[in-house]
Amino acid sequence: MRLILAISPLIIALSACAEFPALDGTVSPAQANAPFPDLVPIASLIQQANVDGSASTLVEAAISARIANLRARASRLRGPVIPSSARARMLRGVQERAQ
Repeated sequence: MRLILAISPLIIALSACAEFPALDGTVSPAQANAPFPDLVPIASLIQQANVDGSASTLVEAAISARIANLRARASRLRGPVIPSSARARMLRGVQERAQ
């Protein structure tokens, strides 16, 4: 633990000396003033690609699988952050101290 505390100022000082690439002038004025693109539901993009014939079934399958994974991840994130058993235990501890 002491080693980390001793090395931390050195790391901070060295990071202050880092040189970053110059980014001025890398974006043209036309790009900088361009409007943001519209957000479009992906279903309409897939439908349009299928009508144009520019998307193969492999691409559609890959996108569909990715959509399914993202939806599953989102549903897992919607759950409670603290399990109900831990929440009940914490509430009992708060009630005991309040009395």
